[in-house]
Amino acid sequence: MQEQILILDFGSQFTQLIARRLREMNVYCEIHPFNKIPQLTPDIKGVILSGSPHSVRQENPLNPSLENIKGKLPLLGICYGAQLLAHFYGGEVGKSNSREYGRANLSFVEDNNPLFKGISNESQVWMSHADTILKVPENYNIIASTHDVKVAGFAVTGEQTWGIQFHPEVYHSTEGAALLQNFVKGICGCKGTWTSDSFIDTTVAELKQKLGNDKVVLGLSMNQKLLRMLNG
Repeated sequence: MQEQILILDFGSQFTQLIARRLREMNVYCEIHPFNKIPQLTPDIKGVILSGSPHSVRQENPLNPSLENIKGKLPLLGICYGAQLLAHFYGGEVGKSNSREYGRANLSFVEDNNPLFKGISNESQVWMSHADTILKVPENYNIIASTHDVKVAGFAVTGEQTWGIQFHPEVYHSTEGAALLQNFVKGICGCKGTWTSDSFIDTTVAELKQKLGNDKVVLGLSMNQKLLRMLNG
């Protein structure tokens, strides 16, 4: 069974970049809409909540049930995902005095926290949000700040749950890849052995078992190898 990270998409323009960064680390991941959470099988080693153009303060906010995820699997909220984890669990999110967009530098990092292992003070990060976290819930600890954003990162006491206000998936966050690696390999324990070829081989084996002697026609030009292997 292929280990994987589940990414729940809230409509961010950067969601595909999160997946790309993980696959560059040879970690398999799948993107699913926030309101269509798949069955949580043992191969899912952790969950990432994406950013979003929406606000947690709007009428009918995007707020899926995380009762089977939060506190049970390693969980990382990015931007909107972090605001969701703060706002709906006893904290407060409000409109920022000015839209926080562009490069910023961390002014405080709790470097003994596993998410920020090896991340330097003054590390450059990329902000893109109109709301900001004004208060975290009582069992949340602030583990990163910038000069303008007090809650740039938090960790939940007694859980493997984190939130970050910036986007580690974009190249403007100079140590963003290291932070994502801390999460998927250090915290979630992914080994990083996935490759696109191994995915094809595994998929072929699974489909052959299900299909038996049936023939298959696929309309996926990128998977000609897969089609040839299935049909003979």
